[in-house]
Amino acid sequence: MGIFSYKESYNDSNKLSKIAMLISSVLTLSVVSSSAMAAEAANTGESQANSVDEVITVIGRSENTPLNIAANVNIIDSAQIEMSGATTLTEVLRGQSGIQISDSNSNAVFAMRGFSGSQAANNTLILVDGRRLNNIDIAAPSINAIPLNQIDRVEILSGSAGVLYGDQAVGGVINIITKAPTGSGGGIQLSGGSFNTYEGKADVSGAINDTWRYYAAASYNQGDNYRDHNANKTSSVLGRLQYEDGPQDFFVEASYYDNDRELAGALTKDQIKENPRQSNATQPGAYDAYMHEMTTAARSGYTYQLNDEWSLGADVNYSDTLITGLNEWGSSRKDTRSLLEFTPKAVANITTDKGDLKIITGIDLSRGESEFGSGRGNVQKQASAYVQATVPLSESFSYVVGGRYAEANDELVDPNAYPEGIKLDQDAHAFELGLNYRPTATQRLYVRADDNFRFAKVDEQAYTPANVIGLKPQTGRSYEAGWDWAPESHTLRLSAYRLDLEDEIVFDPSADTPTGGSFPGANVNADASRRYGVSADWDWQLTDKVQLGAEYNYIDAEFTDGLNEGKQLSWVAEHTGRGYFSIDANQNWQVFTEVVYTGERFIEGDNSNTDEKLEAYWLTNLAVNYTKDAWLASFRVDNLFDEQYVSAGYYSNSAGVSYNGYYAGTGRALRLTGSYRF
Repeated sequence: MGIFSYKESYNDSNKLSKIAMLISSVLTLSVVSSSAMAAEAANTGESQANSVDEVITVIGRSENTPLNIAANVNIIDSAQIEMSGATTLTEVLRGQSGIQISDSNSNAVFAMRGFSGSQAANNTLILVDGRRLNNIDIAAPSINAIPLNQIDRVEILSGSAGVLYGDQAVGGVINIITKAPTGSGGGIQLSGGSFNTYEGKADVSGAINDTWRYYAAASYNQGDNYRDHNANKTSSVLGRLQYEDGPQDFFVEASYYDNDRELAGALTKDQIKENPRQSNATQPGAYDAYMHEMTTAARSGYTYQLNDEWSLGADVNYSDTLITGLNEWGSSRKDTRSLLEFTPKAVANITTDKGDLKIITGIDLSRGESEFGSGRGNVQKQASAYVQATVPLSESFSYVVGGRYAEANDELVDPNAYPEGIKLDQDAHAFELGLNYRPTATQRLYVRADDNFRFAKVDEQAYTPANVIGLKPQTGRSYEAGWDWAPESHTLRLSAYRLDLEDEIVFDPSADTPTGGSFPGANVNADASRRYGVSADWDWQLTDKVQLGAEYNYIDAEFTDGLNEGKQLSWVAEHTGRGYFSIDANQNWQVFTEVVYTGERFIEGDNSNTDEKLEAYWLTNLAVNYTKDAWLASFRVDNLFDEQYVSAGYYSNSAGVSYNGYYAGTGRALRLTGSYRF
């Protein structure tokens, strides 16, 4: 069946009714509000000029401003990235907006709102200009495939976004916005540092004629990295053409990413204490273990402005990945995955005397396919419809309402679990309601409730207990309230939330091993869980030369039902925080330092809280930057005090004997970078 042939999925009139009712009810509510406001404006003859905030974001799948969205949104722009001296996106995101990182020395994953490392890749949605980076299998998205010189800003929405983005937008959304070819020029950057690390980046953009523009970028990185047998060679190229002519906007883009990396393997607790840099040499193939990932991606988009109020648009995204390698047991792998997406939408921005009425509605269609060297494979098709409206009730008060209905169809084959193949049909829905109040131009208060869901990945569906035929979709609801205050020199954000989940998809080391399973445990729908949290984020421009800020996040995450009732969720630190200080010594020199704190937590998979907690740790990073005209030089030290910590860990216990595996966090690392913009 072709990607857009969904007869089997949509032959049920009941389900069609759900979508039709969902869209019509939200649109009707919005149009009625709009008509009432228009009538009032006509009667009174009043009009109001729209205010424009400085920072524009596309979180919400349409242009908006953070203070006008009933959600916790944080923007990291290119100036902040440059100030930090960071060389990878992982360094930029560490500690931001409560993000907790798990890194097995091969690829980092980013957890938001209290998920473990293995769950983070499936519960934090990562986008590049709206294109999904999350995979059809449980492999973490390759976020460092996007070099920093290509990034204009990073938008972080903390909390559920099930209506806007559907599958996997559970703990939050990270949207990476790349540079558009709006100007002419370019740059080149070279850097080198600890562990024989060398890197080069370049980009260029310009105009072909009055309507066509181009952008191209390339990067190359190689290094031995902190641990033995962990060297990498990584490269990427990207090209983009963009057309703008009056109401029309069209672009086409292609990219290639290649990452060849040796795998160091997990260590025991004693090995970590003895030498955290060593490779795991206990398995027969440990010295040869590696992973080579090659991804080709293409995307195209078209937008047409119908009139002053409505625009139509559609994106087509395609990615294809080949992964080859050897694991530490000497087994080879050759896996492929691909994803094709088609996302048409309509966006309205209707001016009323109360403010702007915003409506966005669309359809998301996707076809993902994965094939593993082991014989496991899956074709997953998803189709969903959504609508969201932001309705102004007064100049300072608005509400947001929306809904989504989604279906997923899997055609799964596994030599052990489903040798003859099996078809799984599932559906889920999400609704949203939020209130946004701006008593002054510098303040806003908001409350929101947003449903979330995610469908199980191919790896999860194929490794379940023998009596489980298909995992249920994970569902949940997020409640949140917040206050933002942004006067001229300060920015303060406070928020509190609760996240409830049902049928949470987790790997349980104590579950019955599947038929033919090669390791103990299985993927299951866990008992109910809930997460409470509060966060505080403060930035202060003390003078025109001094800036400082701090962030604190608290999470109380535990099981609320079943055998582990009252137990803490593993790999979730109760306390995390970050502080930074930046000073411009003069017009050329700047010093930046930050401290990131991660509190105690149980090793991942220890759902019964049996083992001792991993120790808390502090990471201190320092950068000294020098700028003159178009030149920039930066010297950055990560983990200044060479703190030893566990960056990832996995629980395993059999007959009272622990087989836990630990991955060491990177020690002190120095990097010198020089760049020139033209």
